[in-house]
Amino acid sequence: MALCGRGWARCARGLRLGALPRPGLCGTRGVRGSNPFTRQQEEEWRRRNRSTVGYIAAAAVGMVGLSYAAVPLYRLYCQATGLGGTAGTGGDPERIERMEPVRDRLIRVTFNADTHASIQWNFKPQQSEIYVVPGETALAFYKAKNPTDKPIIGISTYNVVPFEAGQYFNKIQCFCFEEQRLNPQEEVDMPVFFYIDPEFAEDPKMAKVDLITLSYTFFEAKEGQKLPLPGYQ
Repeated sequence: MALCGRGWARCARGLRLGALPRPGLCGTRGVRGSNPFTRQQEEEWRRRNRSTVGYIAAAAVGMVGLSYAAVPLYRLYCQATGLGGTAGTGGDPERIERMEPVRDRLIRVTFNADTHASIQWNFKPQQSEIYVVPGETALAFYKAKNPTDKPIIGISTYNVVPFEAGQYFNKIQCFCFEEQRLNPQEEVDMPVFFYIDPEFAEDPKMAKVDLITLSYTFFEAKEGQKLPLPGYQ
């Protein structure tokens, strides 16, 4: 208190009001000039700011790239794991030849067909259901027709219900994720060659599953068209 005298009281009142004390008050008398570290600190802050801006720009570019790659990468991951009800790809001839059918696990497979509002096609399964056993190959057909007077290119997505069964539902051949061009009034048969992995019968979570539904949805293929992720339409 003796160092500041009356100046201390003025400082205290100024601080309570949110003001900063003027140089020369509260023991600052005689200190002149700028802090010798100020210029160095400013240069360091500027360098850090430039680095931060660079990191943010790089992250933004990376996120844009990942957004374009997300759907195909996710599709491959789903096909490998069955996530989201996506059937796997099981076209290994040797594996198929070595499979042993599990005769005591009869499974009913039903088929569903949908078309998005963007495409003017008639699309339906040619059979409502078939019965298969794990380890046995099966063949089913869908039919698509373009009833319009102009060519239309379609592309389809699919999923399997229940989703957990997707990892065991393997397609050897199908028409999904491939562009299909139909001319005016053209009608085609679209085969689906598949099997249910024998390991299905060994999974305790599949013990009560005796019904599997395979669904396809056709969209019109357009530039910039983004298909929904399998299992999350």
